[in-house]
Amino acid sequence: MDRAEYQNALEKALNSSAFWLEKTDFPKFKDEFRTFHTAFASLYKMLIQKKLINEDPYKHEAKMGEIKVPKPIHSEGDRKDQLTMNLSAYDNQLDFLVNFFQFSIDFLSLDNIKRILALVRYIDWSNFTADTQSSTTKVVYDLINTAKTGLEPFSVNVINEAISKLKQSTANIMGHLKMATAFNKESYKLEIRQSITGNMNDVTVEAVKKKFPGAMPKKAFYPDMVEELIKEDYSPGGDQLRNAILKQLAVPEEKPKVVKKKIDFKITLLDGLLVISSVGVALGDIAPKMDENHLLIQNRKLTFGEKLKEVFRQMFNKEPDPVIYEIEYIDPVKGVAVKEKVNFNIFRNDLDKRVRMYASFNIRNSAKAEAMDQKQLVGILEKAVRDAQSLHKTLTGLDEFFKADVPRESREKVKGIKPELATIKNAIVKANQKRHEYSAQLEEEEQLKRLGVNPVSQ
Repeated sequence: MDRAEYQNALEKALNSSAFWLEKTDFPKFKDEFRTFHTAFASLYKMLIQKKLINEDPYKHEAKMGEIKVPKPIHSEGDRKDQLTMNLSAYDNQLDFLVNFFQFSIDFLSLDNIKRILALVRYIDWSNFTADTQSSTTKVVYDLINTAKTGLEPFSVNVINEAISKLKQSTANIMGHLKMATAFNKESYKLEIRQSITGNMNDVTVEAVKKKFPGAMPKKAFYPDMVEELIKEDYSPGGDQLRNAILKQLAVPEEKPKVVKKKIDFKITLLDGLLVISSVGVALGDIAPKMDENHLLIQNRKLTFGEKLKEVFRQMFNKEPDPVIYEIEYIDPVKGVAVKEKVNFNIFRNDLDKRVRMYASFNIRNSAKAEAMDQKQLVGILEKAVRDAQSLHKTLTGLDEFFKADVPRESREKVKGIKPELATIKNAIVKANQKRHEYSAQLEEEEQLKRLGVNPVSQ
């Protein structure tokens, strides 16, 4: 293949590649950035909630017109303010790429590819360890490790999953950038061939550079690419280099579409409800223990004033005063102590209702389950998990309250509920796992649809 034939073949290959990139690869590229941004945004919000960084008051006023990489973080001094601004800017840039940047041949120029690459590498998610050489990555790594302190295992797993997604997404983005870079490089070299070297006898980097401003005034001069062009067109091994480029630009052949059977996602949700139904059994065991502990508090020796008050209440047939217990527990998300006032009689009546409610979730193979759609089941499971989390916090507080406030002479009679609380906690974790498993299955099906693979019913 001589130079003229290669130039024609290269032009055709670039046209085919441009069409394929626009229609097939760039939409996936944008989706990959959406995954990347979603994973980072979850970590960013968590750092704000944990008050390890502040919420940027000017975040939504920032003007976005081009890709701009935030400044690296070096100092250990005023780190919180620095991180607040830089991570806010990083999140804004990712949002700009996902929602405003145009993933197209015209916009994915070599300059923009370079900026995107620097943005993706701003935090080195591929080497997110204490030994990283990136100062910004090291600061963020230490910050997230601090955020994990005191969190429940489920929340730590959510953080680890987000980091894992960022690592995988980084690798996928690099693959897309590699293809876009190869297209841009060969387009650039083709333009030089058409505008400059086609009419030259003695082709050198210096000679091309001299003619470059007049022939390609709006383009930057890249001497390394000119050197590649000279090797491809004028060196003894040029044929092999040119063939390798045409092979690299070849549009991937479409593989036969795999039709995947549609998974019955209801089974996963029903499994989650079956798991969370065990909370009802634990609550049933807790209820009589709560009654006994409550009586130990109420049957203590009354003061003269309390006895007199009780006599008047009975004389005038008044309702008993509500029994309010002030409890304290650690918020598992914020890691801080929270005080709560519990009207015991109302709480105790509600406990009996919860026992019946959780028992009703054992509907794995019932007609009731068949009648429900996935949206209903998701709503029921999410509410059941939230209610169980709330009950777990309140019951933990009551357990500690009774152990501390029952008269000293009666403390041996206090009924502890640690085993039942552990059962509730395990049920919450396992039900949440089923909920996330369902979400992952749903996401996989959506990805298949975007790829043109339409699952069919079983």
